[in-house]
Formats: sequence, structure tokens, C-alpha cells
Amino acid sequence: MVTFLPRLPGRLADVPSFDRAIGGAESNVACTLARTGHPTRWISRVGTDGFGDHLLAAIADCGVDVRHVRRDPLRPTGVYFRTAGDRATGTHEVAYYRAGSAASAMTAADLDPAALYAGRILHLSGITAALSADCLGLLRELTTRRPGRPLLSFDVNYRPGLWRDTARARVLLDLARGADLVFVGDDEARDAWGLHGPRAIRRALPEPHTLVVKQGKSGATVFRRTREPGGRRDDATFVPALNVDLVAATGAGDAFAAGFLSATLRGLPDRACLRHGHLWAAAALTVPGDLATPPSRPYADRLAALDDPAWAGLHLAPGWTDAATSGHRADEEVPTQ
Repeated sequence: MVTFLPRLPGRLADVPSFDRAIGGAESNVACTLARTGHPTRWISRVGTDGFGDHLLAAIADCGVDVRHVRRDPLRPTGVYFRTAGDRATGTHEVAYYRAGSAASAMTAADLDPAALYAGRILHLSGITAALSADCLGLLRELTTRRPGRPLLSFDVNYRPGLWRDTARARVLLDLARGADLVFVGDDEARDAWGLHGPRAIRRALPEPHTLVVKQGKSGATVFRRTREPGGRRDDATFVPALNVDLVAATGAGDAFAAGFLSATLRGLPDRACLRHGHLWAAAALTVPGDLATPPSRPYADRLAALDDPAWAGLHLAPGWTDAATSGHRADEEVPTQ
């Protein structure tokens, strides 16, 4: 979608002007991965309108392959407006205009399997499943286990406003069971499925070999099933979140997923995957828009390799991702306030 960000704080009714940006869970992940050197492809539908032109140009400018995005002459590109406040507060407002959008008309028949399955990872979002019956059918098709598919990553991305009731939202649990790698917030699992705590979520989702439970300001836990002589073992690793001077929370979940996927593609261990997720989320938390430039790979690697006390002592403020070029030592990498 095209995103409109307010130039001033306040209610949508009172904000007089907005800046245009890009947004959307899957495209956010693709853009963030591309900005650190991973080849990525975004597959979707947009209108033949100017907003569709803008999305394709802006996403391609991040280094993402958009050649398989279809243009719909009959349906518009989705847009949304939001206030400047944190999504977690009662004053935050979001106005979506995507009912009947080009993306909501996606079906399995529209998509080229060769383009979908060419990469090492196929990343999906539960938001797409809520857009229409056709989109839900598409997600069901893509999460069906079959030989030859790439590692399938699924971010639950439960949005209460997109589901009429929690009974319908349980379809997200079914979709997650078909994935190999699942991202879900503990708050999402509680609100959508009535599950409390990482262990309960894992018991409800035993099928994915990797489950990442995001626990807000506390941190995140990854459960990874491994094979060993005599059976399987499920290892759990927890990494605390970072101390961040929050600008806006929108896009942080997508950035976390991109950081974790980047480390996964590089074959890094679970602890490093979680730390990269936290670092990339921190980049999004310290900018006003949905999409942030992540830290460079060498810079993120240095921070991810800090010992536990140094990691706990990091304090990330706006502009911290630029610190790698400012002459700081590895133990004082970030601007603090």
C-alpha cells in the first residue's frame, strides 16, 4: 500500500498534511532484506493508477525485483493514513482504504509458481489472508506442504480490525501450521487464539520446525526442532530486547522478521538470528515511517557479537544506524540520550 504519514501530531481529523511513503508487510520485509544485499522478489498486484506506479518505482529503488507484480486496470492500489502516535496507545488512528483493491483480488491462479518458488525463502503475512476470500484461498494454497517448495516463512500479523471475531482469526493458526518458520507476538496469540506464553504457543504450533515468539519490550524466544539419534529435540533460546528511544512502532515487526531471515539465510545460530531481529527492529523503531534502513551487515554483526552485559547496556537513539561511519568503537556504537 501507499502510506500517508502525518507531518504533525494529532487526530486524523486535525492533521492538515501528510507525507507519502510505502507500506505493506511483505514489501517491507523484501525492501529491508534488499537494502543489506539479499536478492529479493516482491509478488503482488497493484492498480494501473499513479499510486501503483509509485509503489513499483519505490520498491524497485530499494533493490527488489518487481517484474512479477501484476497491474490491475479495474481495481485501485490500496492506501492508508495513520497518526504519528504509537500504535499501542489509545490515541493512535489508522484509516485503511484497501477494500476492493488490486491486492485483494489475488488468487493462486494469478501467480507464477516458478517465480514464487525460485528463492530460498517464501515469506507470507497473515494480513493478506484477511483481505478477501480469494486471498485466503491463496494463502491456504501456499501453506500446503508439498515437495520442492522453499522454506516457508509466515508472520501471523494479527490485526483485530481485519477480522470480524476471534473465531474467524483461528484460520491464522491453521495457516501457521503449514509453515516452516513462524513469527507471532505473544499478544497476538493471546488475543486471537487465547494462548498465554511462549510454551503454550509452541504446544499449539508443533508443526513448524522454527517458531519465533515476540514478547514485546521483554525480548523474543525461538523454538527450533532438531533431529537427533532416537528422536527430535525442541530447543528454546531467549534474547532480551534492546533499550530504544521510540519514535514510532509501525513496521518494527516486519523489520524484526527481515533481520531474523537475513541471519537465517547466512546460517547464523539462533541467538544471532534473534539479535539481528532486535537490531533491525530497533532501526524501524527509531524512524517515523514504516520502512527504515537497517544497520550495515558488518555493523550489525559487531553488535550481535557483544557479550550479554554489553548487549544489555546498548541504548539506541534516532540516527544510531549511521554510527558505523562516525568513528565509534564497537563497545560504544550508538548515539544515546
